[in-house]
Amino acid sequence: MFELSKDHEDFRGLVRDFAQGEIAPHVAEWDAAAHFPAELVPKMGELGLFGLNAPEEYGGAGLDEGGFTYLCLAIEELGRVDQSIGITLSAGVGLGINPILTYGSAQQKERFLPDLIAGRALAGFGLTEPGAGSDAGATRTRASLADGQWTITGSKAFITNSGTDLTSVVTVTARTGETAEGKPELSAIMVPAGTPGMVVEPAYRKLGWHISDTHGLTFEGAQVPEDHLLGARGSGFKQFLKTLDDGRIAISALALGCAQRMLEEATTYAGERIAFGRPIGVNQGVSFQIADLAVMVEAARMLTYRAAWLKDEQEAGRRGSAEVKQAAAIAKLYSTEAAMSSTRIATQVFGGNGFMEEYPVARFYRDAKILEIGEGTSEVQRMLIARGLGLPA
Repeated sequence: MFELSKDHEDFRGLVRDFAQGEIAPHVAEWDAAAHFPAELVPKMGELGLFGLNAPEEYGGAGLDEGGFTYLCLAIEELGRVDQSIGITLSAGVGLGINPILTYGSAQQKERFLPDLIAGRALAGFGLTEPGAGSDAGATRTRASLADGQWTITGSKAFITNSGTDLTSVVTVTARTGETAEGKPELSAIMVPAGTPGMVVEPAYRKLGWHISDTHGLTFEGAQVPEDHLLGARGSGFKQFLKTLDDGRIAISALALGCAQRMLEEATTYAGERIAFGRPIGVNQGVSFQIADLAVMVEAARMLTYRAAWLKDEQEAGRRGSAEVKQAAAIAKLYSTEAAMSSTRIATQVFGGNGFMEEYPVARFYRDAKILEIGEGTSEVQRMLIARGLGLPA
């Protein structure tokens, strides 16, 4: 059975100290200005956060086992201070590094991974489109191969880490033909930043995640060499399904960080805020809500780290993919909905102050909603869980 070791907890403390020292003093200012702090990424790289599940030959930690659990701990602790910074790490590893690490050729790995793992660069993953999100089979971006070059035409939406000064490459899913059954053949192609014909659209004005870098991408006949295909042609669908399974556990860890912070904020405030001559925490209407929040946090923690442990067990060859897929969907569904509930409860405990941007609960309230949408909506998770139980597809 899984449990967090002393090494895990020591690592958690290391990341927490980093987050408190390097992020917490600046986060309100960054959020208000919608500023992406590119200077923070190399510092995260120096701490080893981008290489926790990568081999030493590319600058990673070279952990024999357990790398994914360490990554989730890092995401939780960063997300406890700020969700945008947490998603920067989550997407940078899960959507940027891991597809290259898992499916890339030796040349692709050597070209991109050292800088990505060191935090000198970031990578994005272009899956979502204006008309294709949960329905990834509706992808309209196309790539045609001629004279040793892929020519890519189409658009992508909501792509994290795609427009920073550090962005070095975006892996894009595109239709490269049709299968024997007449279905779209989807492949993944790596498009380096600055490729002519790849247009980075203006940054979105978002409800939350103001510090995170998010852009749409347009491909106007962008050309890359044939060897920029990631993995086998036509394997893009299977690749991004696995990528999303892993990403759901990471988002669960990010949601856990949110819920944990809301528990801490609500508990402290309820003990200090005086109304009618006594702390509001003595009132059961307040204390019971905070008690419910504590239960949510503990349940989310168990589901998140059980799923991370199963992922590490799968990498060691001791668990199957179906078990990990089910655990990832369950963790993601519960933790993200718990995070959303936690921000509502904390904001209610804070009363009018919870509506003011000077208090962190307001920022977390804004940031929490996307957790129920990204990496597969709550509705998609319920569908996956039902299928995992053997119900008809």
